[in-house]
Amino acid sequence: MPRRYLLAAFGDPGHAFPAIALGRALVDRGHEVCLQTCSRWAEHVEREGMSFSPAPEYEVWPRKGLAPYAAAVRAARDTMPLIGEFDPHAVVADILTVAGGLAAQMAERPWATLIPHVLPTSEAGLPPYSVGARLPRTPLGSAVWRLAQPILSGGQERGRKELNGARERVGLPALDYVHGGISRRLAIVATLPQLEYPRHDRDPSVRVTGPLLWEQAHSEVAEPPPGDEPLILIAPSTSQDPDHRMLRAALHGLAREPVRMLATTNRREPATPLPAPPNARIVDWLSYARSMPGGAAVICHGGHGTVVRSLACGVPVVGCPEAGDMAENAARLSWSGTGISLPRRLVTPRGVRLAVRKLLADPGYADRAQEMKAWAERHDGGQVAAEAVESLT
Repeated sequence: MPRRYLLAAFGDPGHAFPAIALGRALVDRGHEVCLQTCSRWAEHVEREGMSFSPAPEYEVWPRKGLAPYAAAVRAARDTMPLIGEFDPHAVVADILTVAGGLAAQMAERPWATLIPHVLPTSEAGLPPYSVGARLPRTPLGSAVWRLAQPILSGGQERGRKELNGARERVGLPALDYVHGGISRRLAIVATLPQLEYPRHDRDPSVRVTGPLLWEQAHSEVAEPPPGDEPLILIAPSTSQDPDHRMLRAALHGLAREPVRMLATTNRREPATPLPAPPNARIVDWLSYARSMPGGAAVICHGGHGTVVRSLACGVPVVGCPEAGDMAENAARLSWSGTGISLPRRLVTPRGVRLAVRKLLADPGYADRAQEMKAWAERHDGGQVAAEAVESLT
């Protein structure tokens, strides 16, 4: 039976794109979908058959004197008229879009959380999320992280109190558990299960669906430099590294290697000209879906969307984390054997060159990436996630 679903997503591509992919899957299954996100995605949302609603845009990080979650509280209140007008059967809110989850609860609607990366919750014996530490190989390593758990739990408890303060301001009861911004009814973890650390106490509401992949339509295909040498794609972040430090290091470091390079600036004009060696082509924008399947390796900052797109195409990755969850994603590459994590201090021409040499010399990286490609071809993340959302209603 057709239903109405309201999706709410933070405007960054790493959060908006998975929401668009989920909305498209729900539309394909006959449902009516409204996506509330940043205005720059309006045309794309409507092209995929959804209705668009501009998300309330406020200062996210509170200034001195502002209460935590002040923007989320204001946005939740401003979202209530949309819920009244669209009358959704359920709401799906991106993990950073706290306002969507608050508004759903205020309107007493079933709600789910869309997590467009690996599961960020902690567990005794596991390293804390986002620090870039790999899963311990020994009981001693696990014991070290268990000893650190009381320290980590202090920050989690502070987060619980801050969120409960926001809940109180919108008339919702306090929660007695941490990570209250994640739905206990359904949490969609849109990643490859091979990147998820094994857990002992994962909540049954958590569904690892596979990645939700979507990209903007492209009329042109970027042609790589001519030749038969291995093709290296260089795909920097759309939000980090404004000076293109990683891109410059890769172009310099691989200029004399027996490889071809296809690089993109992701529509971010460099402050100074980029080196353009004979074995490289630099473009303003690049379709990953069209270009990655022919690559031997991808060099990126480790954004989750780029990582899972590459692995779904069967291509191993050199992750050069810059900020946010990038260190975590790079650690998962190393742990799963599908890539190499290159710390920021080693993102130099020599560091990138040695990482690419190591990745190309060991066929095991490509073999494991091909295994993930095969899994992704058998499991459509969009359809699996859409089925999970349907279970809410």
